[in-house]
Amino acid sequence: MCGNNMSAPLPAIVPAARKATAAVIFLHGLGDTGHGWAEAFAGIRIPHVKYICPHAPTMPVSLNMRMSMPSWFDIYGLSPDANEDESGIKRASENLKALIDQEVKNGIPSHRIMLGGFSQASANSVNKDMHVLQCHGDADPLVPFIFGSQTAERVKSLINPANITFKTYRGLPHSACPEEMVDIKRFIEKQLPPIRDE
Repeated sequence: MCGNNMSAPLPAIVPAARKATAAVIFLHGLGDTGHGWAEAFAGIRIPHVKYICPHAPTMPVSLNMRMSMPSWFDIYGLSPDANEDESGIKRASENLKALIDQEVKNGIPSHRIMLGGFSQASANSVNKDMHVLQCHGDADPLVPFIFGSQTAERVKSLINPANITFKTYRGLPHSACPEEMVDIKRFIEKQLPPIRDE
């Protein structure tokens, strides 16, 4: 990862099929890698969009008895009032910013770079005018559905409520499904349309 000081390998990348005029940077969840998400994005590829799926560094995670696994930051607990690893979140944010800066240097304007993430890696920066697609399975045993609903309501208080879409997937556990990937593709196509001279 450009500017990476977190001892993680280079990101998994799905290159644009033609000149990249937009990019999606998508962060995987706890214990995962970027490879599976790169494969998922390859399946919904949009020709002018480059998909960048970085890998989290391996570190001990308090929530999982300090076992080492890929993680963007430490997790102390899953309750809404659990302490947060502020320094780890800051480090992960700095590495994400380095990825964004590299894409800008590669010629993609910052307003054509979309951030996304699964579970632990849900985007944590908010701009009042940004558009958000939040997806959640109603059978998620790890991140209860009520947490997803509460997050959507909280985000609505931070940005224009008309700009947030909260999609529910019936029977979906802590994973993604084909219907969700189609919804993600439609969201990306709407937010990052081709540039006229492509």
